[in-house]
Amino acid sequence: MAAGIDDLAPLSSAIEPDMIRTGSRLLRPVEAISALLLSIIIVLLLMGVTSRYVFSIPVVWIDEVASICFLWLAMLGSAIALDRNEHLRLTIFLGMFPKNLQGFVQTLALLLIATFLLVMMEPSVDYVMEEWFVTSAALNIPNSFRVSAIAFGIFLMFAIVVSYAIRTSTVRDLVMSTALLAAIGALCWLLSPTLLGWGNYNILIFLVGFVVVCLVLGVPIAFCFGVGTMCFLAFATHVPIFVMIGRMDEGMSSIILLSVPIFVMLGCVLDATGMGKAIVDFMASMLGHVRAGMSYVLLGSLFLVSGISGSKVSDMATVAPALFPEMKRRGHKPKEMIALLSTGAAMADTVPPSIVLIVLGSVAGVSIAGLFTSGFVVAMVLLAALAVLARWKAGSEDLTGVRRASFRVIRNAALIAAPALVLPFIIRSAVGGGVATATEVSTIAVLYSIVIGIVLYGGISWRKFYAMLVETAALSGAILMILGTALAMAWALTQTGFAQQLATLMINMPGGWISYMAVTIVVFMTLGCVLEGLPAIVLMAPIMFPIAKNLGINDIHYSMVVVTAMNIGLMTPPIGIGFYIACKIGNVSPDEAMGAIWPYLLALIVGLIFIAAIPAISTAFV
Repeated sequence: MAAGIDDLAPLSSAIEPDMIRTGSRLLRPVEAISALLLSIIIVLLLMGVTSRYVFSIPVVWIDEVASICFLWLAMLGSAIALDRNEHLRLTIFLGMFPKNLQGFVQTLALLLIATFLLVMMEPSVDYVMEEWFVTSAALNIPNSFRVSAIAFGIFLMFAIVVSYAIRTSTVRDLVMSTALLAAIGALCWLLSPTLLGWGNYNILIFLVGFVVVCLVLGVPIAFCFGVGTMCFLAFATHVPIFVMIGRMDEGMSSIILLSVPIFVMLGCVLDATGMGKAIVDFMASMLGHVRAGMSYVLLGSLFLVSGISGSKVSDMATVAPALFPEMKRRGHKPKEMIALLSTGAAMADTVPPSIVLIVLGSVAGVSIAGLFTSGFVVAMVLLAALAVLARWKAGSEDLTGVRRASFRVIRNAALIAAPALVLPFIIRSAVGGGVATATEVSTIAVLYSIVIGIVLYGGISWRKFYAMLVETAALSGAILMILGTALAMAWALTQTGFAQQLATLMINMPGGWISYMAVTIVVFMTLGCVLEGLPAIVLMAPIMFPIAKNLGINDIHYSMVVVTAMNIGLMTPPIGIGFYIACKIGNVSPDEAMGAIWPYLLALIVGLIFIAAIPAISTAFV
């Protein structure tokens, strides 16, 4: 989410812009390999789709080769993201530290990452050696060829972080940070016999306390989970840290997740070709003349564009520049525009092909086809809630000089936008109808977008296409690293018996499923503020979904409540990361926009209450 947002994501916000991409020249071969791996994955998946649906000849080895390339892409992409400072992290607290301490805090954050990676090195090598005795079914080769990506990525990221720390930190900060971490580690080791007897209190100390401290220090979220879980296993259990590598592998290697980098690539193609702008222009020609028309266009564009890109950042970056100038001319205040943009993006995240829905389906074992169908309907409910509020807010809109577009203008805009408008409906109908999987559809959509973009929308240069491949690898790596460490943390939580205790408590709670829905909304809105969507889902889904099933709540219905609540939290100030991204894209001060967003958030909450209270909204069309 925060990729490229300078005041949200970088490892060290105090570094000058020309120093931010430390070591990028050394990473250029890795970037080239990552671009090649992504290209191979797309070609392999297209071959698989063609052989299966055109020639009715399934090629069994394709999935295995794609899986090997995918894990390597994830780890190399994570290293590129670290080098480019594109790992998601929370920086709201960094500015609160005294200026004379900020350098020390940032150095401490870097050394925390380095410590985690250093400790993971030996287990990752042991994991490679152990997997040598496991052979793949189709290729009949040792699984070590695949999992060695984890070890290589850990070593590479360690080298990047250490290099970055040496180049950007003072000797004093490095010595003090190293001494502090050594002291904390020694103290925990000395107390470990006592900690073993504290039971679930260790969850508060390590899986909550350590993670929160790391978040406050600005450690990327993926490594916050990694540090907390590593310390929990090392000091509060008899479980070897080696287990973490296996859980990280499991979190990053699901075949369903192959569609994540493909849909990220699709969002890049959408931006590069101007297909999103064509959709915006068409909707503006249809609705721009009515009162609140530009607000409707903004919401409708987010709805349709999200059906292509699957990315909130891509959606907002496509829609805002095209609509904000005209909205300003009509008297819309910048703060109101940002409020509508951010809440509209939250609404659109249930519109397929949402990456959040794909990850949720993978982690919670829910039908992705069902999630795509239900997400479309749920988004319509939220769209209606925001549209009603936008209409009420547009009472003083200045429509001077605004005329209804002629039939010729509408026709021309429709002809230009038609190839782009078709794509989201292809994606939804193919996945929702069970014609193809999300991964297969994503590859077809990328091929379609590239061909249409080249033929009808001006094309993509080879240099730009290569940059898109590398950016996709970096963003996908950042996402998948979060999924890996979050799944390891979720596994550690379940092994303590905490999940079973929580399930017993929730099942016996007064109010039954209604009370549980209320708790779910509060939990995921809170986690959405702090952690963003994907880590919150991976961390809590294994715990919350079994409880929901025991209470008789439909998986699809519960998924829609979870995703919607999480998206509302993501856009809720003063912590919600998505809100700050919207402000950055719209070039509006967060302080100015903060007061305007609350009515829009309230409209989304009202829509969420209807979705939670009426299961048929989510399940009637599944």
